[in-house]
Amino acid sequence: MSLFAKMFGGGGGKGGKGPSPQEAIQKLRETEEMLTKKQEFLEKKIEQELQIAKKNGTKNKRAALQALKRKKRYEKQLAQIDGTLSTIEFQREALENANTNTEVLKNMGFAAKAMKSAHENMDIDKVDDLMQDITEQQELAQEISDAISKPVGFGEEFDEDELLAELDELEQEELDKNLLEIGGPENAPLPNVPSSSLPSRPAKKEEDEDDMEDLQRWAMEAM
Repeated sequence: MSLFAKMFGGGGGKGGKGPSPQEAIQKLRETEEMLTKKQEFLEKKIEQELQIAKKNGTKNKRAALQALKRKKRYEKQLAQIDGTLSTIEFQREALENANTNTEVLKNMGFAAKAMKSAHENMDIDKVDDLMQDITEQQELAQEISDAISKPVGFGEEFDEDELLAELDELEQEELDKNLLEIGGPENAPLPNVPSSSLPSRPAKKEEDEDDMEDLQRWAMEAM
């Protein structure tokens, strides 16, 4: 069984169902975590062997050389792990992108089916007829509103031009009348002064005697 088959738990048989993208991504993350810990361990071992080589460099050359050899092996392993991590990261990112694309396509297909189902009972000709009916009803409603809002004369119809002409005549008559009232007193002729002298007023005694005679005359006629 291959390494990847063991890693992803594949059975290797024909017709066997492969892991889902989510399962594969999870396995790759676990592998990355394991290799990262291995990196940290190797870096510590490299530092330890370097310290041993420095410590025994002058005292025990053989021990110092052995420490440097081990250091080289650790560095080689560390380099291999770095390359493996890069490959796994690339594969994980590709799987994540593929999984995202799969989900996007799945949702788009779901939406397309929903749209198809929504339009299944729709006929473009029927839609056009319906929109035409709506337009006609809106126009009819507007005509009804205009008719209702138009002033009603209870069956009486008048020529607007004749009414305007009559109104102009009335305004002209009123204007002429106002002009006559303003200019009338200045143009009216004054009365002539009488040439004969006025009779003098009789004395009061003579007026009383005349009144008495008139009273007696009236009393006799009444009898």
